[in-house]
Amino acid sequence: MSISHHIKEIGRGKEGARSLDRTQAADLMGQVLDGTVTDLEVGAFCLAMRIKGETPEEMAGFLDAAHARIQTLPATNVPTVVLPSYNGARKLPVLTPLLALLLAREGLAVLVHGCETENSRISAEKVLSALDINALSAIESASSGRVLFAPTGLLHPGLKRLLDVRRVVGLRNPAHSLVKLMMPVAGNAVLVSSYTHPEYLQSMSATLALTRTPALLLRGTEGEPVADARRTPAMDAFASGVVTRVQDAQTGPLAQLPDLPGTAPADTAAWIRRVLAGDAPVPSPIAQQVAHIVALTRTAFASPAADADTPQAHAV
Repeated sequence: MSISHHIKEIGRGKEGARSLDRTQAADLMGQVLDGTVTDLEVGAFCLAMRIKGETPEEMAGFLDAAHARIQTLPATNVPTVVLPSYNGARKLPVLTPLLALLLAREGLAVLVHGCETENSRISAEKVLSALDINALSAIESASSGRVLFAPTGLLHPGLKRLLDVRRVVGLRNPAHSLVKLMMPVAGNAVLVSSYTHPEYLQSMSATLALTRTPALLLRGTEGEPVADARRTPAMDAFASGVVTRVQDAQTGPLAQLPDLPGTAPADTAAWIRRVLAGDAPVPSPIAQQVAHIVALTRTAFASPAADADTPQAHAV
């Protein structure tokens, strides 16, 4: 098989490139994930999409291909919160594990999935390991009050290979957005995803609305799906294709900065244990994020659509 006919459409340059429809995008991504195309074709695909950018229809097709192939956690009677963790920490501690454990304390099942995509960053996996939460070697069922970490390679080896292309060419590719939007859980689940730049807010919002994914979207900490502990970001909730602004961004000067740990996994893990024990406060932005996620899990599956009559709710 070959994806050359798709590359001819998307590889005509920024002005001349044509977008694929959802079915074509699913076919392209399916062949890439299955490993039936050459490395040269994969490189051409990655560079062409980097120049052109993905449309919501294309990303929905990529997700269709991924969801048809990845291993998923079995459905349970407890909603699962999905936290994609792919950016890690550079300047700030990676607090995705704290968010996961706070959600588990609320009685939710939590799945963190990810892998290292840059050697210079500290991953959530390392902090979770320091908290005695080790990576799964086989798919397990999620359960109330428990945090699981699934390496991307366990979910699908081909997806991990596509992410690793970044280490060779030094540029992101559609897989880096795909992993932040996919749902590796059968049954009721809420995605918590993040964007790094404003343009991704628009594209990710449109994709979440198109795929009708229950989700909370925010500008995360260095690309992680956790609110910045220093300043509350805006947060949008998605349910049945409708988006609602549930949290406005904090503005103005900060009264004080939270006392945060260092970025080393052992330091971050020790501080998280102190927070969970009540010996240090939960940063307010993260506490607010937890509250919004809990509320979303209670409402996302209760009705076919959110209340579109409210001033801040609208279809994307």
